[in-house]
Amino acid sequence: MPNTASRRRRRRVVMVGMVVLAVVLVCASALAARLFVWPSLPPLPQRADAVIQLGGPGNRRSVALDLVRQGRAPVVAISISDEERDVAGWCDDGRLRGVPVICFHPEPFTTRGEGRAIAQLAQQRGWHSVILVTSPDQAKRALLRVSRCYGGDVSVATARLPWYWYPRQVVYQAAAMVKALTIERSC
Repeated sequence: MPNTASRRRRRRVVMVGMVVLAVVLVCASALAARLFVWPSLPPLPQRADAVIQLGGPGNRRSVALDLVRQGRAPVVAISISDEERDVAGWCDDGRLRGVPVICFHPEPFTTRGEGRAIAQLAQQRGWHSVILVTSPDQAKRALLRVSRCYGGDVSVATARLPWYWYPRQVVYQAAAMVKALTIERSC
């Protein structure tokens, strides 16, 4: 039968372990919130050559169209998936709710693919500055990915996500950011 001193020591080790785990969880949560829920982004420029809506969740399209209507850029470029490309008749018209629009389909349909497609569009159209529209969880990674491919000025505007999407999105974006910083370090 273990003596009282060893039981106390074991309890103390367990308590210290629990405190360390709690501190690690609080710090990781604070870091995740700062990077993926409330990212620190510079203010948007008054003017850019294009507003670019990246693919993904949230009300990105409304934010992108509103930025063009506010006069921040003359055109919105919208990243569309295969499924959307098949039904987006407004892409053929070149206008969406009265706003000039360019649709593009990046290959692959990822943030990295979007960065490459944006660089190509910018070269073709002479863009020197763009405003990306994405959700807060993707903002820092989108800025990183696009800046690796495109040499112009890149700003980021965010579209809100419903609160219940954040747990999944934060986990996904954290893993994707680690991948972007370690494995896929080029355009």
